[in-house]
Formats: sequence, C-alpha cells, structure tokens
Amino acid sequence: MTDVTDGVLHTLFHSDQGGHEQVVLCQDRASGLKAVIAIHSTALGPALGGTRFYPYTSEEEAVADALNLSRGMSYKNAMAGLDHGGGKAVIIGDPELIKSEALLLAYGRFVASLGGRYVTACDVGTYVADMDVVARECRWTTGRSPENGGAGDSSVLTAFGVFQGMRASAQHQWGDPTLRGRKVGIAGVGKVGHHLVQHLLEDGAEVVITDVREESVRRILDRHPAGVTAVADTEALIRTEGLDIYAPCALGGALNDDSVPVLTAKIVCGAANNQLAHPGVEKDLADRGILYAPDYVVNAGGVIQVADELHGFDFDRCKAKAAKIFDTTLAIFARAKEDGIPPAAAADRIAEQRMAEARRR
Repeated sequence: MTDVTDGVLHTLFHSDQGGHEQVVLCQDRASGLKAVIAIHSTALGPALGGTRFYPYTSEEEAVADALNLSRGMSYKNAMAGLDHGGGKAVIIGDPELIKSEALLLAYGRFVASLGGRYVTACDVGTYVADMDVVARECRWTTGRSPENGGAGDSSVLTAFGVFQGMRASAQHQWGDPTLRGRKVGIAGVGKVGHHLVQHLLEDGAEVVITDVREESVRRILDRHPAGVTAVADTEALIRTEGLDIYAPCALGGALNDDSVPVLTAKIVCGAANNQLAHPGVEKDLADRGILYAPDYVVNAGGVIQVADELHGFDFDRCKAKAAKIFDTTLAIFARAKEDGIPPAAAADRIAEQRMAEARRR
C-alpha cells in the first residue's frame, strides 16, 4: 500500500476523526461507477447523508472526504434532534462527463445492499432527478421529486436554517437578530447560496457574492440588481472592507491558516460542510474575536427535510423544525461561554453526549 492509503486506514481505525462503523467501496465497471459509502454511526438510528459526485484527484482523497463528511453527519443529525446516525457517499468522477442512468442505478443497488443502514440524498453534484433514478433500485432514498413521493429540493430549507443561524449569531454578537444594515459576504451562490441571498435581502442586508461559476453570479445580479455586488473571488471577498458576516457556501476547508488571519468579518456562518480545515482553526477564530457558528448546526435544514420525507413530508412541519436552529445556535454560544471553549467544541460536546446516551440505552 502507499503511504496515502495507510494514512486513510489510520484515520479510519485510530484517529479522533475516525471511529466509523463501516466503509464500503463500490465498483461497477460496466457503467464506470466508483463510489465510497461511509457509515460513521448508527447509534441514533440509520445513517443519513447525501451523495457527493465529484472529480477527486485520487481514490484516497475520495475515501478521506467520505470519512470526514460522514462523521460530520453524525454530529449534524444529533444536533438537529433527528433519530439518525451519520453517513455519506461519494461518487468519483466528473458528473458532467460520466453521470448516466446506468451509473445511478448501479449506485442505487449498492445502497440497497446495505439493507437500510444507510439512507442517501442529494449533495454536491447530485440533484432531485438523480435521486429519482437511484430510488428505482433503492427504497432508502430521499431528496426525490414530489412526483415520485419525495420532498423535492432540500436547499430551500438548508438556506432557511443558515439564515436562522445568522440571526442567532447577530443576536449573540450585537444584541439584535436582524441583519438589516449588515454587510454579508457569500462564497458560493449555487443550490443553497442563491436562496440565502433572497433571505438576506428581505431582511435588509447588503450582500456581496462570489462564485467560481460566472453564470451563477450573473443569475444573482440579474435577479437582484439592487443590494447585491460581486467580487472576483473568495480571496477578495474575505478581505472586503466593512464585512460583518462571511458565509462559506461552497466546498469545505474554507477556514484555514491562510484565510483566518485576513478575515475582516466578525461572524462566520455558512452552508458549506467541514469549513474548519483542521483542528485548531476554531481556536484561531476565537483568538481573533470572530464568532463561528458551527457549520453542521446551521446547515441542518436540508437533512431535517430529507429525514421528514421518510415519514410523509410536510413542509410546514419541517420549516418549524428548521426554525429551531436559531435557538440551538444560541444555546451553543451560551455553552461555549460557560465552558470557556470555542462554539465548535461546545457543539461537539452536546452532540457527543446525545450519541453516548443513545449507545447506553
């Protein structure tokens, strides 16, 4: 084995980032499918998490991402009060080039082979239409279209939940939950980010955006000619003068040794998963006086929706649950202050306590 593979196995079996119950490597040569399904925990119930379709540079990178994402789902589901553990799947390859009906059907058969230990949904690179195809082979599929018994696009409630996290952050930082008059920078205005823009504008915020896809930026500027400006890239965004809140809404690792020292914002609250590039970044943020709203807490609106789909979807019921992200976020800030630790550590403690209690039952 290569040293990189040894590193992945060490993460799985020995490190604090591991502890996974099961990792499944899937291959269907006829369709070109190569996938990884990672089940971190089923202490609270069947593992629930989306399927990411992404052109990883190596199989080892894909496995590492599946491990990190599935672990994050355990904490997200626990903090959202769901009776689900954490799981995640990644499909290796460029979805623009290799995604096909045959590939998705093959993937569905692999998920079905787990017998309900893992429930899948959408993530980066997969959409409602894809889940409709997967569901033809696997009944443990959520994020389907309403025409096929599902709840549709989960990004609507994901954005709503992030907005509630922002309101709670503003309440904690400035004593007022409104974003009126605040400048909010959003990195990534795709599935979730463009809904978040709408919430912020309706609340009176000034919004600055960037995205690697020029068409995504143009769509926002055309739809909202007033109240939104764009900058060239994330490097420019995080250095924007007068920025109050930074919202990473693309891929993970946005908060790292390069970005944290130059952040102008006083709050970080966004939809991206795994925003902290490595352990210790949460302390770096706290040392700079930057309030961090833990990503897996504020972006839980989507998983609340897909979990509800398993029991007969009701949008109003889901939105009411997602609205509680405001109170949960405030409770985490209070726990962090009480224990003298960063909010990310406080959220971890609360989630770990719930999972530990479930294991003892």
